[in-house]
Amino acid sequence: MKMKNPHITLFDTALLNYKRFHRTPVHLIVLLCFSFLSCVGQEQKKNNEKETIYTFKRGNPNGIGKIYEGREIARVMGYQGMAWLNRPEREEEEKVSLLLKNMEIKPKDVIADIGAGSGYHVFKMAPLASEGMVYAVDIQPEMLAEVRRVSEKGNVGNVQPVLGNEKTPNLPENALDKVLMVDVYHEFSFPYEMLLSIKTSLKKEGKIYLIEYRSEDPRIPIKPIHKMSEKQAVKEFELAGFKLVENIENLPWQHCMVFEKK
Repeated sequence: MKMKNPHITLFDTALLNYKRFHRTPVHLIVLLCFSFLSCVGQEQKKNNEKETIYTFKRGNPNGIGKIYEGREIARVMGYQGMAWLNRPEREEEEKVSLLLKNMEIKPKDVIADIGAGSGYHVFKMAPLASEGMVYAVDIQPEMLAEVRRVSEKGNVGNVQPVLGNEKTPNLPENALDKVLMVDVYHEFSFPYEMLLSIKTSLKKEGKIYLIEYRSEDPRIPIKPIHKMSEKQAVKEFELAGFKLVENIENLPWQHCMVFEKK
């Protein structure tokens, strides 16, 4: 029977051999040390194999020099850019109200806005999911502090700030009906790991709404490294076990790509 913990299996085996064959303590210690080092080596090999999905080279000054599937990952926009996220002309430029219609939010929906920033989309979704919950996920505590401030000021009871990290949004399993990512996926330092974590948090029929500036259109006034093509997004999401359901092309500048689990 295969044990879940390889260290326990090897330890038990060593003890059994010692009792059977009356080996000296020195032999036992050597055997245990060899077994332990073998396990450590195997684990390190697995970690190294995971890292090979990323390569590193000097590239765009607005990137981090880390390449995933031929795409350089962009630098995260700091909390100092909060005012730009809340700019008054954003609705006119991006038609956020149309994006929310695309999401078909229901009153009991549980939604995660990953890379929520200061909560621009969060506080537009919260009234629509009035009997549900909106998780505002970000890796910058300063952003989440602003979300809390606005929640308390407006007495919004169905918004929950969540501090994520580079590999996981720290959300419960099998809990989410919808995930929204607006102009943030291209900044994930570990996109593959993040998508795997998000997948465990999605319900069976859950959907991801990936919003990214269209790299196919050079007229869109955004730096190329902060854009994504449909082809690139599909390639990366498929590697993590997702399929493109549709790309709703009704936003002025952005893709609205809808993904589900395969």
